[in-house]
Amino acid sequence: IQIVLALAVFAGAYFFIATEKINRVTVALFGAALMVVIGATDDKSAFFSEDSGIDWNVIFLLLGMMIIVGILQQTGMFEFLAIWAAKRAKGRPFIIMVMLVIITAVLAAFLDNVTTVLLIAPVTLLICDRLGTSPIPFLIAEIMASNIGGMATLIGDPPNIIIASRSGLT
Repeated sequence: IQIVLALAVFAGAYFFIATEKINRVTVALFGAALMVVIGATDDKSAFFSEDSGIDWNVIFLLLGMMIIVGILQQTGMFEFLAIWAAKRAKGRPFIIMVMLVIITAVLAAFLDNVTTVLLIAPVTLLICDRLGTSPIPFLIAEIMASNIGGMATLIGDPPNIIIASRSGLT
């Protein structure tokens, strides 16, 4: 029965995160608490387990990044930067794409790269719609820039965080 309950908690959390009916951080924390309550994990292994290989440095750094990105998203900074780039380029698609790629790469170096693309992509779609151009080259370029920018620092990409943590880098 415990396995069924654990699967139900996982499915419920996945549903609420996918539909965005409830804030994803709230859902994740509530789901984790439910796993402890139903006995799927105990209080000791919920926070540390050498067997599971959980690296809490990575988990808490990503949690902090999600909080920072959530705050920055509410300020409208990502939209501001994308619209600023479009205005500076005076509507020239190639220049807009170059500017969005640079903005994406720089942000991805200091924030989580996947989240950066998820925040820049909707504005890119809006700009491309206004320009009457296909968003596909813009999005592909932004994704590549996000990966490159994420590799540039120890905090830009989860594998970098894991490598840095395992090798003792701060």
